[in-house]
Amino acid sequence: MANYNLRINGKKYEVDVEEDTPLLWVLRDHLGLVGTKYSCGIAQCGACTVHINGEATFSCVLPVSSIGDDKVTTIEGLSEDGDHPVQNAWNEIDVAQCGYCQAGQIMNAASFLNKNPKPTLDEIDDAMNRNICRCGTYHKIREAVALATKTK
Repeated sequence: MANYNLRINGKKYEVDVEEDTPLLWVLRDHLGLVGTKYSCGIAQCGACTVHINGEATFSCVLPVSSIGDDKVTTIEGLSEDGDHPVQNAWNEIDVAQCGYCQAGQIMNAASFLNKNPKPTLDEIDDAMNRNICRCGTYHKIREAVALATKTK
């Protein structure tokens, strides 16, 4: 076991875990930040997406030992009141069905729009294709990301 000092959602945390513990399990099991979801465990679905220094990253395969001084943002830290433009667009379009993948979808979209604030629909599709939605709400996801570009 080793001690790690992490910066998550603007707060400092200290955890004592094995060096190969995935960030996802540190967030969920050690810090109680359960908005980030576990699904595949092999970085294929995107349900576990968080931001590392603003970059969308799959936390299920990212060892906590690799974080160092990087800034981690989870869905809980995306906005103080849940009113990030992407979150607002998600609500307005009523994207979620089961909702399981939505935190990861939102985190991916927010990171993408920070880099490309005025994407085309094809660019939205390309950026969002790394996240899987078991309910198949891809048309609503695309519509919400496009709407968020207008309110950002």
